[in-house]
Amino acid sequence: MLKAIVYVTLRESVLDPQGSAVKGALHSLGFDEVQEARIGKYMELSLGTSDREQAKERVTEMCEKLLANTVIEDYRYEIVEV
Repeated sequence: MLKAIVYVTLRESVLDPQGSAVKGALHSLGFDEVQEARIGKYMELSLGTSDREQAKERVTEMCEKLLANTVIEDYRYEIVEV
């Protein structure tokens, strides 16, 4: 069986107010070395297949149709054996 690990983040050109808030909070706690923070989503999907190519195609479809708003977000994923 395979598992997809999916990461979705805002595109670099899109303002990230959550990231700015996290950066400010880290600075207030004394972590001044943080120069930028960006917030994203992390998902693990258990897939009922052992066919890697089929898994890649299906996960791409999932990201394009539901998991990521491709207008403002980028996604990447890894397919791993479980």
